[in-house]
Amino acid sequence: MLDTMTATKIVGGFCGMLLIFLLGGWVAETIYHSGGHYDQEQAYSIDTGEEDGEDAAEAEPEVPFAEVYAAADAGAGERLWRQCAACHAVEEERNGTGPHLVNIVGRDKAAVDEFAYSDVLAGMESDWTPENISAFIENPRDYAPGTKMSYNGMRDIEDRANLIAWLENQGS
Repeated sequence: MLDTMTATKIVGGFCGMLLIFLLGGWVAETIYHSGGHYDQEQAYSIDTGEEDGEDAAEAEPEVPFAEVYAAADAGAGERLWRQCAACHAVEEERNGTGPHLVNIVGRDKAAVDEFAYSDVLAGMESDWTPENISAFIENPRDYAPGTKMSYNGMRDIEDRANLIAWLENQGS
């Protein structure tokens, strides 16, 4: 049976073991970090060619969409279509949550008669050029504030170009 003396010895043993681990950690910290605190100044620095606080993305010049679109891969765009297929169709002229995208490239905006567009898209005058489609799918809410489209956007310019190239091939 466990009496008070045995329980005290067990608790004392655990406390002693904890003390040994804490002291061991303190000794190891003292040995391996004998240089002091981490807030000391660095002895040397390596020049990477970038200014402090400047992102590599800012230093990279932006390529015009027309150049990216000229080199687009429609085969890669087919994989990206899966994101759109939940709401849109290209096989036949039927609407889903979004309007069908049959012959979307070059078509007037809000041109599908059977679809109820948002007021913003219905009021836009221009056609769906590859550049306009790219700007829309990059960030639909910025391109057409008040749009019904709840998609967060496709940020990569090459992905957008590939998807638009695939959509254009579906119309022919």
